Amino acid sequence: MKRETATAPELLAARHTKPNDVPDFIQKCEIILKRDPTHLQAMQVLGTFYAQQQQLERAIPLLRVAQERDPNNPVGLNNLGMALQAAGEHDEAISCFRKAIELRPSYVMALSNLGTALAEQGNHEAAIQSYRDALSITPNDPVALNNLGTSLRSTGRTKEAVREFQAALTYAPEFVQARLSLAISLSDLDRLEAAIACYRTIVLQDNTNFTAHFNLAELLQKAGQYDAAINHFKSACALKPDDAMPPFKLGVVLQELGQTDVAIDYFRRAIDLAPDYPRYYLSLAQATKLAADDLHFLAMQRLVKNQSSLNDAERTDLHFALGKAFSDLGAHQLSFDHFLEGNRLRRRYLTYDEKPTINRAKQLCQSISADAIKELAKTGHASSLPIFIVGMPRSGSTLVEQILASHHEVYGAGEISTLFDIFHSAASKFDRWQSVFPLKNLTDAERMSISEDYLDRLHKLVNNWTRPQAPTRIINKTLSNYQHIALIHALFPNARIIHTVRDPIDTCLSCFSTFFHSQDFTFDLGELGRRYRSYRELMEHWHGILPNGTIYDVRYEEVVEDLEQNARSLIAYCGLTWDDACLNFHKSKRPVRTASVQQVRKPIYRSSVGRWRPDDAILRPLLDGLGSYRRDTSPGM
Repeated sequence: MKRETATAPELLAARHTKPNDVPDFIQKCEIILKRDPTHLQAMQVLGTFYAQQQQLERAIPLLRVAQERDPNNPVGLNNLGMALQAAGEHDEAISCFRKAIELRPSYVMALSNLGTALAEQGNHEAAIQSYRDALSITPNDPVALNNLGTSLRSTGRTKEAVREFQAALTYAPEFVQARLSLAISLSDLDRLEAAIACYRTIVLQDNTNFTAHFNLAELLQKAGQYDAAINHFKSACALKPDDAMPPFKLGVVLQELGQTDVAIDYFRRAIDLAPDYPRYYLSLAQATKLAADDLHFLAMQRLVKNQSSLNDAERTDLHFALGKAFSDLGAHQLSFDHFLEGNRLRRRYLTYDEKPTINRAKQLCQSISADAIKELAKTGHASSLPIFIVGMPRSGSTLVEQILASHHEVYGAGEISTLFDIFHSAASKFDRWQSVFPLKNLTDAERMSISEDYLDRLHKLVNNWTRPQAPTRIINKTLSNYQHIALIHALFPNARIIHTVRDPIDTCLSCFSTFFHSQDFTFDLGELGRRYRSYRELMEHWHGILPNGTIYDVRYEEVVEDLEQNARSLIAYCGLTWDDACLNFHKSKRPVRTASVQQVRKPIYRSSVGRWRPDDAILRPLLDGLGSYRRDTSPGM
């Protein structure tokens, strides 16, 4: 006891030990324990120091023995719990924290540690309660506030999480982790400008923060601020030169801007840094035609022979990449075999159910009449600002948008959710937003408010517009809007609705050979054929009940055969004077984010007309799905 008492003051000063003094202090504790292996305080302090140094195999036995000798010591229980948690022994760590709290209910550190251990187990509801208990004692604790916000976000309560992160920053403005958490949450809530501002603050605080640079670059890309996005991706590349993701993302941005050669270099750099990650090969193959002796093409072929190390998502990417590469070399059957396997793998993980979409299309055909639309269109908004491009993917829609957006009065907004957003907003605002054709339940003023909402949202999408006058037309190229043509015409009777059409089998095979992230119906030949047939039946219905000229059909094959005549007719339909820039669409610097990003950067070519197709036995599911449309050679509307 004398030895323990004599050294107690020195041991009690452990909490004030400076980092540089830790080795000396550990040595002193070790000397004490060598003299007296039963020295309780030395065990506790040395075990705690070992834990801080991540020497868990030495820390945990000491802390266990100390706790057995002093079982009612909450501090010892908390320290043992932290060591066990660091070692991945979460159940036992939680037990230690709970015992510490039983002994000292106001023990804030144990309450916070318990919350963290519960969160690591995925028990976020219990973690939230533990953090709240800690904050009821010390409400200004920024770490506990940040941890509470993290658990709230993990349970989907992102708005509540934002409040906690903001509170943490009120008490600790330099708390980078809390600001990162806040930025991520704001991004989740689609509060893009606020998230960007948050990341910019972090970069000002710490210009070496890789996560802030990388995430900021992604948001700036999404917001259309490409130059700034490129700069931050480059900063991320410099901060982590061995990380393949920043050069890959930089390549994607440059590709969208039409800087394909530079983008290809970045894709190759990403592959060199992570040669076993197929997503990078897929982007490279999509961006360029690979020669048979290209080293990265050869690497893909080696990788597919040893694909047991890849998960199904990675195998999917690899098969799509090989499908594209072999197609470019003219090895069509081998190419299609890879596309078959890539689609098969992808389809296994999708929950897509075709019935709701097909049934809704049938309901629309049965429920909406010419008279109903005509009556509502009388009080529709007079604006001619909106242009809608609708149809199937891979039908030439990006080409049409690129031609139009090359005009000095037209802004191409791309594939945007604006129409869906106003419908969602109307559904939450009006109880009468029901049925297949909900506009008929609303007053003229209510319908006008929906139209104004859409126009306001359209104007806010205009970004990097350098011409002196505002655009007189703005394009929405969300192709699935073909389902909403009746609503579009009723809201905007002067809107231009452009329907892009291509040979059905060419369209479907092009879809099948493209890896889409959001077109779930394209990964099975039968589903693809049935979706095409449903879409065409609905388009025929719209043509039949809407006034002549409401929908303008643009056939891809005809545009390819005679660009100028078809471009002039298209511009005239949109009520615009001719602009020679429309013939040089491939020179446009506007960003393109669709699967056709490479094609529209080139002059018109005809190689996609009458593309190679496998024999009918392989295509049987598609042909059966298409039904009578398999032989369609004209718009037929």
